[in-house]
Amino acid sequence: MFEPWDPDFAERSPMFAPLRAAAGGLRGAVWPGCEELNGVIASRHRTLANAAGRPLRFVAQQLRQKTFEDKYEPRIFLRGEVQVRSCNWHDLFNALVWLTFPHAKAALNERHYRELERQRARGARDRGPAQDALTLFDEGGVIVAASDPALAALLTGFEWKQLFWQRRAAVLQRMRFYLFGHALYEKALAPFTGVTGRSVIFGVEDAFFELPPAAQLTALDARLAAHIGNAGRLATTRELVPVPILGVPGWCEDNARERYYDNPDYFRPSRRTGGAASSTP
Repeated sequence: MFEPWDPDFAERSPMFAPLRAAAGGLRGAVWPGCEELNGVIASRHRTLANAAGRPLRFVAQQLRQKTFEDKYEPRIFLRGEVQVRSCNWHDLFNALVWLTFPHAKAALNERHYRELERQRARGARDRGPAQDALTLFDEGGVIVAASDPALAALLTGFEWKQLFWQRRAAVLQRMRFYLFGHALYEKALAPFTGVTGRSVIFGVEDAFFELPPAAQLTALDARLAAHIGNAGRLATTRELVPVPILGVPGWCEDNARERYYDNPDYFRPSRRTGGAASSTP
């Protein structure tokens, strides 16, 4: 099914803010393809690489994957080739996340590849818990930066109304949310009550929020890459803290009213004893 192209999509919502620099090179009237995506790499005077050091490039999707090496994640790790379907928002957002968070995406790909190798070696059909966690973050991840540990504690404790409404001013000043998962970006094209991300939380200094946006993204990319590259992290989906995306101040017109946060079907209390554990120290 053909999906209409909107060259101004990145201006629709603050949720797209991390992708705006990369998306700025895709303002043509028709759907960008691999040539245009690879052109963004060249125009930004940088060489993207996978974790093995191979230059990264976007290629058309291969429908038949005859060997292990031809599968999606191995092909990225072994050849540096990221497959992209034409006229497809999901794959376009994946490419834009590669352009925005290249080191974190490379670390994710290497973890995926190593897990697939282990799965193949033991002849297992089912994915392991680490693969589930990696995929969940890859598709629905959110990076949270907080300079106030008390705000991070409200997030991990599922204290949504206290965080997003009662501490709203503090959140706007001392906390930021950056979408990472490409499936979340796709949902942000037509957001709906219920859309939820899974977050990794990083403590930062107040001065972090005074940095230019590009510097913030670069710093977060490096920290996230180190986090993902640690085999002891993202070992289970329980490490990822849920975030009701439309609760973030400014990300939904309706959340400017207090009663928006009284919806228990969206802003659910924690089912875990003692609340959710923070995903980073």
